Amino acid sequence: MDETTVQLLCPECAKDWQLSPGKLPAAADMFHCPNCHATRRMAEFTRTDRDLQTLKQLG
Repeated sequence: MDETTVQLLCPECAKDWQLSPGKLPAAADMFHCPNCHATRRMAEFTRTDRDLQTLKQLG
């Protein structure tokens, strides 16, 4: 079975990566980019609306 992932994109440095929703904070919680350390709400790092919905449902 394939593991569900959320695609992420840093709005500051444009780093892109993916992680499973269980390893991420809730959409409204603060998150830090592992590349540039920008701090924003987790929802701002999701690449698409579908990724945001996946995070909200499975996170």
